[in-house]
Amino acid sequence: MQPFQFCARLDQTLLLGIRAKNAVELLAGIRHVPPSSIYHHTHRFLQRHHYLSPEPPNDFAYWMTSMINDDALGEQLAGVDIIQFQTITELRNAFISVLEEYLHTGERVRDCIRGEEFQFMATRTFVIATPHLAHSLQEFREKLRTVSIKSLYYHMFDARLRLARGENDFSRWFRDLGFPELADSVSRLDPYNCTLEGLRTDILDLVEKYDTH
Repeated sequence: MQPFQFCARLDQTLLLGIRAKNAVELLAGIRHVPPSSIYHHTHRFLQRHHYLSPEPPNDFAYWMTSMINDDALGEQLAGVDIIQFQTITELRNAFISVLEEYLHTGERVRDCIRGEEFQFMATRTFVIATPHLAHSLQEFREKLRTVSIKSLYYHMFDARLRLARGENDFSRWFRDLGFPELADSVSRLDPYNCTLEGLRTDILDLVEKYDTH
């Protein structure tokens, strides 16, 4: 059985040169930008503010509420439950659906103040292997206690959605190791509803429970 290799990530933020001044242009941008942009605007708060719970809303909702002052549409965009989606395409389509439905109601389209346009960005990610390896559940617990938040984030969020693996890296390894119940338990955790340190604690608690069986 292959040991679990803990990795970490470094990010470079890219300006795409695409702007939106209202909901119509926001919809056009969401349709056009690369998947890494959708991921950036729905996940960037999770690392920057990993001690906050709940995390701030996605960038689309925040901009619509703060810059357009459209609370109704902002709430609808904030209501997109990211954890439901297995791919960025599905996530993108959820935002498209919200915006299309809203625009079809015939509500007046509001423009933001000049200079407050939505700036579409993307993230270029570099993955780095760490020296931390785990050959057993006991070693996994020891390593998970010491690896960085960026490593935890990579294996729980990037693997499932941005890399379209459908499941976080920890659960995939537990399943391969012969612990399907542990894999399912970790998969059922809601990583968006707690801090990253809280998520680390939850995973450690589950692994300890199964390691002592």
